[in-house]
Amino acid sequence: MVSSAKDKLTGLYVITDGSRGEQLFAKVHAALQGGTAIVQYRAKECSAAEQQSEAKQLAALCREAGALFIINDDPHLAIDCQADGVHLGQQDMAIAEARILLGPDKIIGTSNRSVEQAVASQQAGADYVAVGSIYRTGSKSDAVHIGLETLRAIHEAINIPLVAIGGIDRDRVGEVIAAGADSIALISAVMADPAPALAAREIALQFNRCQPVPRGRVLTVAGSDSGGGAGIQADLKTITLLGSYGMSVITALTAQNTCGVRGIHPVPAAFVDEQLAAVLEDLAPEVIKTGMLLDATIVRLVAERLKQHGLLAVVDPVMIAKGGAPLLRKEAIEACRKELLPQTYLLTPNLPEAVELTDLPVHNEADMERAGRRLQELGARNVLLKGGHLDGEAIDLLLDGETLYRLPAKRIDCRNTHGTGCTSSAAIAALLAGGHPLPQAVALAKEFITEAIRTAPDLGAGHGPVNHFAAAQKLMSKIHRSEP
Repeated sequence: MVSSAKDKLTGLYVITDGSRGEQLFAKVHAALQGGTAIVQYRAKECSAAEQQSEAKQLAALCREAGALFIINDDPHLAIDCQADGVHLGQQDMAIAEARILLGPDKIIGTSNRSVEQAVASQQAGADYVAVGSIYRTGSKSDAVHIGLETLRAIHEAINIPLVAIGGIDRDRVGEVIAAGADSIALISAVMADPAPALAAREIALQFNRCQPVPRGRVLTVAGSDSGGGAGIQADLKTITLLGSYGMSVITALTAQNTCGVRGIHPVPAAFVDEQLAAVLEDLAPEVIKTGMLLDATIVRLVAERLKQHGLLAVVDPVMIAKGGAPLLRKEAIEACRKELLPQTYLLTPNLPEAVELTDLPVHNEADMERAGRRLQELGARNVLLKGGHLDGEAIDLLLDGETLYRLPAKRIDCRNTHGTGCTSSAAIAALLAGGHPLPQAVALAKEFITEAIRTAPDLGAGHGPVNHFAAAQKLMSKIHRSEP
């Protein structure tokens, strides 16, 4: 009978690096917080007593997170720390011998480089096979590069879970899953990242591409727009139409239409926090999108929740409404800089917002990049500078870590642009939750908002709303055509 543990052999598989003690525990805890499903402990350069102590603490962390814990090479250590199983190399103990030691319910996995090895491992009783190196890697000088074709061939030849390892980065995860991998094993991509929870989360989310709709869970924390074109209303429309499950925390009620904001009724910060707690404790959102946070207290409590839960935060720093009404109080701007930006996965300011946050002038693309780098220095992991306020093409710049992407689009002469910032950032959040890596999610969201503006229904006498429905139909059709 297959045990419940063996049913969990899918998702992000993190192998520990050379970190020791508290540094190791902190990294693994963060990786688990980010959605890691399997942790493998590998520590050959310390004493047996040290290994046993570390392994027991890591096992406890994994149990608390509901993740599997695997020991590298050593079935005896796996027994001592009550691990879920052991991973064996081709030169390690035989599978049959390890099975006698561990019993029928523990997991045994093996390292493999060929179809023949993988089939032999399955026939010998392995519960999963790890295959690699898929791409060239710097972590092992003797690694054999087998490529995606061999991975596909192994997938066709076996019927137990398949773990892919070696040289896989965030933007290659999708093609490796499409080639048949049930799990992706990583070391430095998570363990060496300064923010392991975010690094793990952006990888783990890509397994949502394998799930039925709704794919992924998105929480929007924003104000309500009675006109339906922006805020919570625009966010939930966008999240739902792009195939994710949407949840909401309301920070303020507004009386507004296409002509402007007539009034703002703040929600008490304590009740905002109560909404956050209710959703986070039960529905486990994977991505949070923030919009109008209104005041410093709300900014701080959202930042603290992000820090606690290791979620990807798409932060739209809503400051001024289309009609000119201020939507973020002055004292909250400093709280954004100091407390929210360091917890931000992707910041999506327009140019006036970028100027306000950085105190830098922005008149051209070079200025945009300079402001974006400054926002990264302030703590944002990635920044999308939206260039709609410049003349000429509607050019956005994505600063994805150190990499710069330029995203041009033909400018559409249209008054119907109410809620474009909310809608665009919500689209990115939904696409991330649905399994798209950041550059792809941003590029698809750019297509989405451009089409939404182009097909806007021309409602109201002022800045009318965009067409969420038509844009989503077109984009989802494209996404479905590209899926294997």
